[in-house]
Amino acid sequence: MTLLHCSLPLATSSPRDQLFDDGWLFLGDDIYGAEEPTYDDSMWRKLNLPHDWSIEDLPPMDDDETEVLPAGPFNPTQSQGGHFTGYTVGGIGWYRKHFTIDESDKHIAVRFDGIYMNAEVWINGHHLGEHPHGYTAFEFDLTPYLNPPGYNNVLAVRVRNEGKNSRWYSGSGIYRHVYLTTTNPIHLPTWGVFITTPEVSEDKALANVSVEVQNDSTSHESATIHIRLRDANQHIVSVTKGELRLLAKSMQTIELPLNVISPKLWSPNSPSLYTAEVQIVVAGKSVDTTSTTFGIRKIEFDAKRGFLLNDKPLLLKGGNMHHDNGPLGAAAIDRAEQRRVQLLKANGFNAIRCAHNPPSSAFLDACDRLGMLVIDEAFDQWNEPKEHRAESYHRFFKDYFAKDIAAMVRRDRNHPSVIMWSIGNEIPEQFRAPDTGKQLRDTVLKHDTTRPITQAICTDWGDVIKNWDERSTPAFLHLDVAGYNYLPDKYESDHARHPDRVIYGAESYPKDALHYWSLVEKHPYVIGDFVWSAMDYLGEAGLAHSVLSNEDNPFFMSWPWNNAWCGDLDICGFKKPQSYYRDVVWHRSQIEMFVHAPIPDGLSENISWWGWPNESKSWNWQGHENTPLQVSVYSRCDTVRLELNGQTIDEKPVSEATKLTATFDVPYQPGTLKAFGITNGKTIAVTELSTTDKSYTIRLTADRSTIEANRNDLSYITVEVVDEAGRRVPDSEINIRFSVTGEGKLAAQANGKPNEPASYQSSTCKTFRGRCIAILQPTGVEGEITLHAKAKNLAPASITIDCRELQHDIAKPSSIIINPTSTFTKEQLQPEHANH
Repeated sequence: MTLLHCSLPLATSSPRDQLFDDGWLFLGDDIYGAEEPTYDDSMWRKLNLPHDWSIEDLPPMDDDETEVLPAGPFNPTQSQGGHFTGYTVGGIGWYRKHFTIDESDKHIAVRFDGIYMNAEVWINGHHLGEHPHGYTAFEFDLTPYLNPPGYNNVLAVRVRNEGKNSRWYSGSGIYRHVYLTTTNPIHLPTWGVFITTPEVSEDKALANVSVEVQNDSTSHESATIHIRLRDANQHIVSVTKGELRLLAKSMQTIELPLNVISPKLWSPNSPSLYTAEVQIVVAGKSVDTTSTTFGIRKIEFDAKRGFLLNDKPLLLKGGNMHHDNGPLGAAAIDRAEQRRVQLLKANGFNAIRCAHNPPSSAFLDACDRLGMLVIDEAFDQWNEPKEHRAESYHRFFKDYFAKDIAAMVRRDRNHPSVIMWSIGNEIPEQFRAPDTGKQLRDTVLKHDTTRPITQAICTDWGDVIKNWDERSTPAFLHLDVAGYNYLPDKYESDHARHPDRVIYGAESYPKDALHYWSLVEKHPYVIGDFVWSAMDYLGEAGLAHSVLSNEDNPFFMSWPWNNAWCGDLDICGFKKPQSYYRDVVWHRSQIEMFVHAPIPDGLSENISWWGWPNESKSWNWQGHENTPLQVSVYSRCDTVRLELNGQTIDEKPVSEATKLTATFDVPYQPGTLKAFGITNGKTIAVTELSTTDKSYTIRLTADRSTIEANRNDLSYITVEVVDEAGRRVPDSEINIRFSVTGEGKLAAQANGKPNEPASYQSSTCKTFRGRCIAILQPTGVEGEITLHAKAKNLAPASITIDCRELQHDIAKPSSIIINPTSTFTKEQLQPEHANH
């Protein structure tokens, strides 16, 4: 698989916004008085953020005196979330950070990009407030309670992940970045710059920059607001300024237009970005400066023309994504967030629905730079809980929804990747609460009117909805674009009743990919489809499964299943059969071939709604000689011919009527199985599977051989067991032992198998289908990291990764770092090229 390579920014600090991740203290317990600055935390664990304690190994214990649980983060009896959270454990944890300030006349605030959940924050013993939502960003003003310069300050955070509060793996703790923002009394508030592009063409664009200015001083002031726009090459393309009268202890807003000649329009195929630099000057002195990245692009949604980006129709090839990073848990390390976007882009996706919460800022930054469209979603529930989730967010919805909507929209509204705001997913009261829907819509529109409002609507909770035509209408009244979960049979009939309704499949079954996509290709009012899910995630254990049983199919699987297994990609990022099938459905591949595992006599395969047959890209079936195996060939050709060791097995037609599938029964014999795709009598595509020789050695392949010497960068190493010819042995399941030397550590390892729980942090990983991954994390010091891999009876292997300062390459900063006390010069305020 080839990943798209581009400049991928890591979280950076500036004089104004300091990354506040390093040097925290942690205690995984609830204790009295830990918010007090005098509390003795000398024995607490030292760590750096982002941090998720739920992915860490639990202490060894006997679960029921008859079975010793495997090492890892799982405990089926202690996990309050059970199969929903993958049998992981939450609880209560405390974080503390000691720091000093340099100046006393500054305004200082702390911003958390996400804490799961029920966070309480104190500074020097003063209670700043609470934040129940586990996925929205929030900020507290520290200024009134800080000690004088040079004296110790203590920031304390209590996190409570208790009870049944999530339907998927949430993680626990301060799992995203933290920033300390230092400004003057007159300053730009967080998320106070908003850039819109109301006029867009290839010849000219208009960028409106709305700037909020906060005056915390006790005097009225006159300020000049300077704005300059830079393109991706850092050329200044437009400048302007405006005057603003600032009243004491208040905030004013100014909106300034800028023209951009011959703009480079943002799109998935050409994700060009601009930067708006905003400076406040008072009495000839710069008092604050910030920069915001944005894209110039135009979006339209129309039932007759579909979704248009920059006046061109675009079908949404979408996937749903939960927020976890597999073996890293919920920790939103920048490179992990970026890699997920890269993987989806490389596998044909152009859109992601963030299910069912706002993602990290790093994730959206990656979507901007890689060209991935996003549906940004706020809630999985409103006032009513789901499935007896007694401790979930619904308890706080009434009091906090406006704050959480504001946090999502204001933080994310400058991201060109975000094309819709979703106010909910499968809400229990969706048909009974149109007033709540309207309230949420109005709240979004207070902060952004440039994107449509959407929501994912499903059948009625607890029953298949009866009289859909009448009962469903209230759920759609407040929506600009309608998301349908697993309801393709309603597209055409609803269009007949509501011809102006724009529809997309917000969730769909992998095995029905062709049916969903054919409706997108057929009807312009159906703008896309989002499969559940694009990538495997922890929790909702065994939602997708294929089991050999003659009993009724369970909805979920019990222990030891721990991940959902419904993704096109597994938690390591490896392609699964449905991803190859989707390649054929999306016209990305002409032919793909898979072999089903043998099914013993007397049993049948039971596949869940989200499941896929137990098939793989393997012709290693030793011990099953002469046993008929089912071979499925996926193709958009007219005909498929199958050969084994040069002998024709059969030739069969394929079409949409056969679901682009030709199925053959082939008695197993070692050798080479080859499939030919034939159209109009000509062979236009060929694929093959060959029996490998025995395992010989370990092959290590890095996603990048040079990375940033920064803890927010990672190197993902694919670990494969190969034969002497270098072919991966797909039925190899052996233990690989890792060791690391140099300026890095083994952050995690995993094999993707959904029902064999193991530690993600130990030095040993068992291969699944002949492979696994190892994730290396730098210490932050330039040098080399070497991964060594050993296994019994195999030749060992090693690989070395360079860690360097790469600020102008892989880890290029996401924005221009400007000293807030430096003033733009006259030359800096002029466009650099006349043709701009």
